[in-house]
Amino acid sequence: MQNAALVVAESAEVVNELPFPPVAFGIVAFCGLVALLAITYAFRNAGTRN
Repeated sequence: MQNAALVVAESAEVVNELPFPPVAFGIVAFCGLVALLAITYAFRNAGTRN
């Protein structure tokens, strides 16, 4: 009975591989936020022109 439980527990493990290393997620997020910051900074005086 204990053997059967171990086999079921081992076969239930599901591993989903990431498409790229975890560091790349941080780099992509950082670049995206810097791009949003640049866009926001570019339009900082748009309201005072009119």
